[in-house]
Amino acid sequence: MGKVKLIIITLLVSVFVISCTGFGDKINNIIEPNTELYQITDGFVESLQTTYKSYGMLNGQKYTKYTKDNLYKVMPTGRLINVRIEKTVTGDEYETLKDDLITHYKGNLHVHDVYICGGGTVMIDCRN
Repeated sequence: MGKVKLIIITLLVSVFVISCTGFGDKINNIIEPNTELYQITDGFVESLQTTYKSYGMLNGQKYTKYTKDNLYKVMPTGRLINVRIEKTVTGDEYETLKDDLITHYKGNLHVHDVYICGGGTVMIDCRN
């Protein structure tokens, strides 16, 4: 009985240490890629329904957010949300990102389209 309690306590302490060190975020990102990116874009999508009518055409820089690893830059403009990969990439990586975001927002009535815009980045369209 004492060994079982020791194992349980060891497991609980391990989980606590992993979650406190940020290692848990890395594990989550391996299991569910783009989790942090989705949290950021979801926040902007939600705010366009609850807080802002529009972010305006020139105010996006003020609201710009980056993922912790600085891989993605997310900037709202008007009722569009621009997602840019912050490293040199091929078009295939943007196609993959677009497809991932389409899957993530499938069925979300507030997102009307996800597409690659003329500038080469991905846009999440929340226009009415």
